[in-house]
Amino acid sequence: MASVGITRQDSVKQNDEQLLASLGYKQEFKRAFTPLEVFGIAFSIIGLLPSMASVLFYAIPNGGGPAMVWGWLVASIFVLFVGIAMAELASAAPTSGGLYFWTYSLASPRWRNLLCWLVGYSNTIGSIASVASIDWGCAVQVMAAVTIGSGASFEPTSAQLFGVYTGIVLSHAVICCLGTAVLARLQNLYIVLNVLLCLAIIIALPIATPSEFKNSAKVALWDFYNVNGWPNGYAFILSFLAPLWTICKSCSFDSSVHISEEAANAAVAVPWAIVSAIGVAGVLGWAINVSLAFCMGGDRASLVDSAQPMAQIFFQTFGQKPTLAIWSIVVIVQYMMGSSMLLAASRQSFAFSRDSALPFSSWLYSINSYTKTPVNTVWFDAILAIFLGLLAFAGNQAINAVFALSVTGLYFAYAIPIVVRFTGDNDFKPGPFHLGIFSLPVGIIAVLFMAFMGTVFLFPSSPHTNVTDMNYATVVFGGVMVLSLVYYYFPKYGGVYWFKGPVRTIEPARNGNGSFEDKKAAAFVEAVEA
Repeated sequence: MASVGITRQDSVKQNDEQLLASLGYKQEFKRAFTPLEVFGIAFSIIGLLPSMASVLFYAIPNGGGPAMVWGWLVASIFVLFVGIAMAELASAAPTSGGLYFWTYSLASPRWRNLLCWLVGYSNTIGSIASVASIDWGCAVQVMAAVTIGSGASFEPTSAQLFGVYTGIVLSHAVICCLGTAVLARLQNLYIVLNVLLCLAIIIALPIATPSEFKNSAKVALWDFYNVNGWPNGYAFILSFLAPLWTICKSCSFDSSVHISEEAANAAVAVPWAIVSAIGVAGVLGWAINVSLAFCMGGDRASLVDSAQPMAQIFFQTFGQKPTLAIWSIVVIVQYMMGSSMLLAASRQSFAFSRDSALPFSSWLYSINSYTKTPVNTVWFDAILAIFLGLLAFAGNQAINAVFALSVTGLYFAYAIPIVVRFTGDNDFKPGPFHLGIFSLPVGIIAVLFMAFMGTVFLFPSSPHTNVTDMNYATVVFGGVMVLSLVYYYFPKYGGVYWFKGPVRTIEPARNGNGSFEDKKAAAFVEAVEA
């Protein structure tokens, strides 16, 4: 119990450190993120309008307006099920390791080491792919602004796009090396800009759109536009990549979890950040899609052929100069998303290297003495993201695979801990956020949806494909998983010989049959003394 004279803030801090100690880890980060800022990092990574701009090309050719409106609605409902299932786990064990820590803690002893290893690598590559996809989208948006400013006379090359992309990633690495307090305060700005930008488009676009570009309710909501060659039902499902990438890209599920050790009242703040970010994004995103569907004009073929469909919609509504002004804000918000995503990804890599699972773990597991942040893992993730960007030179479908990879890779990592929670040999103790008897049905729906969509997104965008148009997500994700298995089972030096799951930095109390709370309290005392 907190002594007299201790403030509520101090009491919350002690409870956070005590809970972390009970999970086996000492407090290494400064807990500078308030509950609002935890929500902010999840919501800023969602970055509704710029995210939708980055993946609108998935929805328009796979259904047009109906896919944008009804596809978003259907997908958002299922995403909420996934988020709630993840939030329960985050409330019970709020640690930066998140997914792979939960997997090890809940899986049966026979499988826990291997599953923990695979989830950790899937989560790591999925997070880095999210960094790459967000920053690539930002580079495309920067070049779209140049194209609009040039009167459509400029068309960027792959090399120019990659150069801008590299500069964006490197600048994000510099930002993410700053102190935790600075990074936390930035989230408040991100929330305000995101909400204002969404409301501006929801309200201003219908008002400003000329009558010749306004669609009837029939065109916007019911005329299914399918040009990729798949049957309409399957095309509608493929359009889900737009809402799923927008809301799911290691976003509210994962980013909030990865900063658990930097958040105040983490067992409550993190799960509610997950659920509220999904809810707000689902409602605002649906409203934006309705606005776009009614105001994008009837020439959907020209939007499909456009390098940036949303920029084209704005251009035909607002004209050149107003579009450039609005688009500059879109680019800024997308840029902010990238910095928040790299922040979350670096914490995942830090946690995995803390448990010695990544190559160069002894170098990666390091906190900078000045900024108190994991500078080495920031640069490690940034460099790997730049390498993923090289896929751009293999063609549009190759770089588009990074968007699919950031969903499929993470869905694998999301599903495993939910499954083992209910099937493993464990004594799961819920945190403050829990569903009681509804936990199992919610978990089943979430896992089935992720398994189905994870398979769908490994298929090419068209049934008539070739080497250039194949889905490279299969190659990249499969390659990472195969290499991680080779590393795990490598004779004599593989992880199977030395990897034993999360490495405790504080040993729990082993004093007979003491209660769970007594052991947590003893671990906390050990942490303070250390």
